[in-house]
Amino acid sequence: MSGNIYIYIAVMAVVTYLIRVLPLTLIRKQIKNKFLKSFLYYVPYVTLAVMTFPAIIHATQSTYSGILALIVGILVAWFGFDLFKTAVSCCTVVLILELFII
Repeated sequence: MSGNIYIYIAVMAVVTYLIRVLPLTLIRKQIKNKFLKSFLYYVPYVTLAVMTFPAIIHATQSTYSGILALIVGILVAWFGFDLFKTAVSCCTVVLILELFII
């Protein structure tokens, strides 16, 4: 097992390198396809969402409090409150649910 770890690290390094270098070497002209441009525009946002939402739900002791805090955070942000008030409302929901209800 310990000898295989170097192979795993080498494969990960090559894959990471190729992912970053191939687009620079293969795409030389400006991208004009609207679908591809919009796809590439939203990739960072989707990646951030995919990493963030499960972490929000599983960061608490109960999955239900995480889901409810996520819903409350979305609603508070939807109504135009700033990031601090959104974070405080989510933390308050988790605190109340985990201390008194669940």
